[in-house]
Amino acid sequence: MNPPSAEIGDSVEDIDTPALVVDLDALDRNIAKMAEFSRSAGVRVRPHAKTHKSVAIALRQIAHGAVGQCVQKVGEAEALARGGVKDILVSNQIVGTRKLRRLAALARDATIALCFDSGEQVDAASRVAQDFGVEFGGLVEIEVGMERCGVAPGKEAAVLARRIADAPGLKFRGLQAYHGRAQHLPTHQQRAQAIASAVDAVRETQDALKADDLTCEIVTGAGTGTFAFEAESGVYNELQVGSYVFMDTDYAKIGNKDGGLYTAFEHSLFVLASVISVPTNDRAIVDAGLKSYSGEKGSPWVHGREDVELTNVSDEHGKLVLGPKAKRLRLGEKVWLIPGHCDPTVNLHDWYVGVRHGRVEALWPVSARGAST
Repeated sequence: MNPPSAEIGDSVEDIDTPALVVDLDALDRNIAKMAEFSRSAGVRVRPHAKTHKSVAIALRQIAHGAVGQCVQKVGEAEALARGGVKDILVSNQIVGTRKLRRLAALARDATIALCFDSGEQVDAASRVAQDFGVEFGGLVEIEVGMERCGVAPGKEAAVLARRIADAPGLKFRGLQAYHGRAQHLPTHQQRAQAIASAVDAVRETQDALKADDLTCEIVTGAGTGTFAFEAESGVYNELQVGSYVFMDTDYAKIGNKDGGLYTAFEHSLFVLASVISVPTNDRAIVDAGLKSYSGEKGSPWVHGREDVELTNVSDEHGKLVLGPKAKRLRLGEKVWLIPGHCDPTVNLHDWYVGVRHGRVEALWPVSARGAST
């Protein structure tokens, strides 16, 4: 791990760049806003740690009422558990005895739940749980439109749920029903229709579970682009929102109900860059490229400068193109970049630099950086 690029108390101007910077006021407002929404809607929040990979942020969310965290990888679960997170859902299929044994070790001190979409996975988890003398929670993942993992809703899901319920060392807890493809559909109506279909799949499965006398404690899913639909559905009772804490340009582009940009939450995550060259009046070069932010969702936006566009991104550089009336950038000037996709951007950095009122207030390690297994 590299040392942080600033010290507590530093001015923003003194932060070494490129740096992953969090506006703490905006972050806190985003967390509080989701917490208040969930209380009003009568649903739980289990934020997805694949976004922030941070013990500090996870504990902040839990302090605002989150019931725990979701993760995608065992390594993420390990990092959070070491930091004091005691309720973790691995919202993914875990295959391999080594990985299951790592989770079983965590289950001695924390509540650990897994998602299943095959009987073979159930049997393997049951064996490991028995070996360690622990219990895993088990959720059946159903296919609701994501076209990734998951069994068919209804009877097939109920058969798998029964297998979990009957397996030693496992406890059937409910359904994983995440529609990831719906999150970035461009219009409010398209997202509403996609989640309505997912809700139908959940209801069909709930009916099949009842027919087999199985109690469905949890129906979990949702994301930053659709959480209000799941919360209003009457069937989902847990929200796996992730990117809401930071917001990125990909989420900002989806439409609100009125057709405008999605402004439910604030941009709180930035890659701070410095101007290292000003060859012409209409062009400047910054010291942050693809090794500082993810580019698969497009180039970052330049925060607060609609007259400046980041283009021609390479490994270590980004070219800023200034509009005809834009003020010329100065050598050494700091530029705040809003990443296109926050999750993989975070995974490129060792530290968060938390700033408030122009000063560095916090330095947080990206606890689960590189946790790919």
